[in-house]
Amino acid sequence: MLEGSILQQLSDAHKTGPRPLRFGVYYKNTLVALCHALEDSILSSNCSPIVITAFQRGKWYLQEADRYGEIAGKSSQIAIMAAPDSGFAEHPTSQLPNVDLVSLAPVDPVAQEWHLMILSPHYTAMVICQELSPADYGTGGQPEADLERKFYGFWTFEPALVRETVGLAIAHIGHYNPELKAKLTAQLEALPSAGNQEPEDLGAIVSRVVDYLQTSHDDLIGDKHAEIPASHHEALDMNLVSNELQAFVRMAQLMELANTGNPMSTAEVAALAETMGQILDLPAWQLKRLRLAGLLHGLVPSFNYASQNSDPSCCPLMPEVQALRAMPQLRAIASIITHLTEWWNGSGTPAGLAYDAIPLESRILGLLIDFQWRLSQHLSQKSRAESLSQALSDCQALSGERWDPKLIETLTILVKGLQQGLNLTITPPKVSAGMWLIDDREQSDIKINVVSQ
Repeated sequence: MLEGSILQQLSDAHKTGPRPLRFGVYYKNTLVALCHALEDSILSSNCSPIVITAFQRGKWYLQEADRYGEIAGKSSQIAIMAAPDSGFAEHPTSQLPNVDLVSLAPVDPVAQEWHLMILSPHYTAMVICQELSPADYGTGGQPEADLERKFYGFWTFEPALVRETVGLAIAHIGHYNPELKAKLTAQLEALPSAGNQEPEDLGAIVSRVVDYLQTSHDDLIGDKHAEIPASHHEALDMNLVSNELQAFVRMAQLMELANTGNPMSTAEVAALAETMGQILDLPAWQLKRLRLAGLLHGLVPSFNYASQNSDPSCCPLMPEVQALRAMPQLRAIASIITHLTEWWNGSGTPAGLAYDAIPLESRILGLLIDFQWRLSQHLSQKSRAESLSQALSDCQALSGERWDPKLIETLTILVKGLQQGLNLTITPPKVSAGMWLIDDREQSDIKINVVSQ
């Protein structure tokens, strides 16, 4: 990272602590689609955010200047940083009263960064990256095609992290324009601390991100990007798919942060599910699918998504799950989550499935979600050993009715292991571009590589 860059300052501030930042490499086409999705969420709402951007060069801003004229109409203040090119300050958007340009020195490390920061009490989002150096590209050198340019960084919905980064950006702006720094600082201080976004709103934003990334994929395989060699399409495509997955995982992480009563629930369920799968001797592909479903299961009530082209084979009783079905690679995950509330005796929902007709992963996850929740409740009043025993007893009472009796036996083995010192690796996933390897053969043998640290 470039010394003095905003990305470097933010990284240094989070090198130690319980939640280090997770970085990845992003192609330009991915960043364009991602930023457009996050920007359009401003246009579709009344959040009136502070928006701070960095475009590297003025010419890149000019390509988006008309669009930013629209965004300005829905924002309280916009600050745009870039090394100036001809016409940078002359565009009509630049003359709007709530738009300020910051002409960066070409040697400024921020002139190598791509930023989008959106901060309001009701909607926060951020993309912060810097372009790879010539040395970073390796022996192949910098790409000739613009869309193959690569950037290192991350994106997030977390309000506290966005607010912190906005503060760093304002401080940097102060080196060029102290008056603008003072104005932005006053606006930031007057802005109430952003709470957690409403689940339905966040679900709509994530759905938009997925749609925009998929549209970018469609453009990639069309004539629009014919200048890019076909051999390079796979890497670009994987980067887009990776970020579609990131959208869901980041939403899951934000929802988990909001669950103050049980803040590590999804990570714990995912770890328990993977361990139970190992006890059951499930194949590696199924363990990975089970883990991902565990990480995403809490999202279902959050989505407000109506698929225009619903798969007729999917259950119509849970329209919110269609957000996951929007990605072909996640349809198996969506099916698992859809049937979490089925009962072993057939009295559950949404389809009234019974016995082995319920997908195995759904039976496993449903049981472990209930077990983990019961365990968290008991832990507030009892020792861990007592809590494990009581949570297991609660689940055993529903064996043959709510739960698969064979899985109750497996859970009993797992609990005994935990009581005897078995340690589960409970960490949030490190999700970055290129970390997800997906094979959606018949949506049944999905292979997903999730790396956790």
